[in-house]
Amino acid sequence: MMLCENPARVGGHLELMGYVVKWDMGLRFSVWIALIWFVAGVRLPGATHGTQGVEETARPRVVGYFPQWGLYDDHRFLVKSLMTSGSTKVLDQLNYAQGSVAGGHCSIADMNADLNVAFKADETVDGKADAQGSKFKGYFHQLEELKKRSPSLKVLISLEGKATDFAEDARPENRGRFVASCVDLFLRGNFGGGVRKPKLFDGIDLDWEYPKAEDAENFIALLKEMRRQMDAVRPGLRLTIAVGPSPRMYVGTDMGEVAKQVDEVGVMNYDYSGPWSKTTGLLAPLSGDPTMGGTVERSIDAYRGAGVPTNKLLMGMPFYGYGWSGVGEGNHGLYQEGKGIRGDRPYWYIEALGGDFERYRDENSGAPWLFDGKTFWTYEDPVSAERKARFARDQELGGVMIWELSGDTGAGDLLKAVKRGVEGADGLEALRSGGGGRGQR
Repeated sequence: MMLCENPARVGGHLELMGYVVKWDMGLRFSVWIALIWFVAGVRLPGATHGTQGVEETARPRVVGYFPQWGLYDDHRFLVKSLMTSGSTKVLDQLNYAQGSVAGGHCSIADMNADLNVAFKADETVDGKADAQGSKFKGYFHQLEELKKRSPSLKVLISLEGKATDFAEDARPENRGRFVASCVDLFLRGNFGGGVRKPKLFDGIDLDWEYPKAEDAENFIALLKEMRRQMDAVRPGLRLTIAVGPSPRMYVGTDMGEVAKQVDEVGVMNYDYSGPWSKTTGLLAPLSGDPTMGGTVERSIDAYRGAGVPTNKLLMGMPFYGYGWSGVGEGNHGLYQEGKGIRGDRPYWYIEALGGDFERYRDENSGAPWLFDGKTFWTYEDPVSAERKARFARDQELGGVMIWELSGDTGAGDLLKAVKRGVEGADGLEALRSGGGGRGQR
């Protein structure tokens, strides 16, 4: 259906996280000390790998990807943009996309964007122009300045490359050397030219799309080796992975064992439909008829069933949309034949479309679409984003994962809707009444 919208004891002492309290001071005192540590969110000794890098929060974490290529967009996306939009007040973790995986090692994917481009004073986080002679400029310098102003924000490097390169690097004879290159470059911060920034990145996000059945054992071994070498650098570094919308994409891989090695499993809950299809559909519906395609709920349930703990799952959320032209008028354009429009479009572009577009909404999933009688757009808007974020909260998921932040409006409308959802704020009805985004049609 649719709606049209216009404690550990050591001998005679009590040991808590390295602090030893005399047991003879009394059990009551010991219990109160333990409670204080618990409320403060400090993990007790014996925490296993895959949890040590993530602090407990009162709400699902908000993780967003920062696009390196945003430097070259017509609407130039800057690190400063995260401040002017208010995004830094919402984000718990920023995944910088991307670091390169190729040729048996990790490397800088875009030297110009990461280290060389000199930003002007009005483009920088601190309001100071980059010195032309500095060897540390670009987005990396801006991330460093951002962390000074948002010390609780964790910044991870997202490693991306061809599946064949990952498969080769994960082989036993290559694995240790490959991981060492990633750790030395991004976590020890040896960027070359005398530039060393060992605290810039707080961990690694691995995006291997996708291991084949013959890679299953090496995939897990690669994660274990990454964890081992990361722990040797400093405790608390985060190791996360991005995974496809279904665990069936990982034939022969024990996802429960994968989850033991990592802090977060980010599910790419989008592209359930797109312009590769001759029929229109919904990009990322929360729920719906299983005969009409995948949904976020079914993907999350599948990973739970495959052994991934709920509190490690991040629900993916797209800040972009897809379109079709030449679409028939039946069902207001939904599930009708059409010609796919090449590529995706950011939310801010779709939201600004005028003309004869009407917005409709799937009553079951809350997913919106636009249709003007011939062109169809499926996307995420503040209403659906808030509903999904509430789902993450209600289901006690680890958090939400946004691909990617440059798709939002300059005012951060989608991210603010996510914030309302994960915090349980009462904003959904206000949005339906016209607030927080596109005017009602």
